[in-house]
Amino acid sequence: MKSDRLLSIMLLLQTHGQLPAGVLAERMEVSVRTIMRDVEALSAAGVPVYTTRGPQGGIALLPGFRTDVTGLTADEARALFVLLAGRAHADLGLGQAIGSALRKIMAALPAPHRPDADLTSRRILIDPARWRGRPSRPGADLAVLQQAVFTDRRLRLRYRHGRDNRVRSYTLDPYGLVSKADVWYLVADHRGEPQLFRADRTVSATVLDQPAQRRDGLELTGVWNTLRRRIDDIPAPVSVTVGVRREILARFLRIHEADLAPDAPRHADEGDSVEGDGGDPERQVVELRFRSLGAAEALLMFGADAEVLAPEELRQALARKAAEAATLYTHQP
Repeated sequence: MKSDRLLSIMLLLQTHGQLPAGVLAERMEVSVRTIMRDVEALSAAGVPVYTTRGPQGGIALLPGFRTDVTGLTADEARALFVLLAGRAHADLGLGQAIGSALRKIMAALPAPHRPDADLTSRRILIDPARWRGRPSRPGADLAVLQQAVFTDRRLRLRYRHGRDNRVRSYTLDPYGLVSKADVWYLVADHRGEPQLFRADRTVSATVLDQPAQRRDGLELTGVWNTLRRRIDDIPAPVSVTVGVRREILARFLRIHEADLAPDAPRHADEGDSVEGDGGDPERQVVELRFRSLGAAEALLMFGADAEVLAPEELRQALARKAAEAATLYTHQP
């Protein structure tokens, strides 16, 4: 609606000062001609807005045309701008509404609080959707990572990789921090390439005196979405059928939530018993998807409480591993 757009334009000018008409048009997703008509409408309504021509020109409000929200502390203002990932709002049909609401809040904040609130919105992101694995502690160096993020400094990181447990050193240009299902990640460039680092795998972190050298035009949200898609979009081609004892079904579903097939039951009171000679009422069939047979071998942790019914190749692999473990533990060390 035009009234919403007029208010958004006014709030953007109130927050950022002078802005080119092209920037406003891009933010509002309209033409520059429409923006100029909106400026005329604002002026006719008594809003002290004016335009200047030339390369450094743009649209601005007269100094002093501001409103403040009183009573907010600096930390309270920052807290308002620790955002959920944009997908959560989009799922609810509120993708545009959240942007409009934050512009209004930013414009109404006391002037001294605006820079910190704006920086927080660009450096901290919360993504509630869980990846594989359990929540972990943030790590002792999370405060150091925050310092690098908020001071726009490069970071020297010694990091233990999960795939081989080796510690490697990196000099990073951080974009920000993301909390995904209670696990904190550092989003940073390493030699100009985006990478993701779990905070709880940090061995040590040191903030350097050098300013962060981020790629032009990129913010945390865009880099995070690129890295997230690399993980989320990897196909899971291996279908696995498991018969799970009902006594541990709730824990099994919780641990393998990210591996469940699209139509698999998400709760312990759903599903069918294992098919066979009369079926087994003590077990429930669960359909899973894994990226490889090797990844599916993690099911061995449940022992006899979770029996792989298919594929046969995975059953044989688990049988070999179980036999190796049995041989190992039948001998005295």
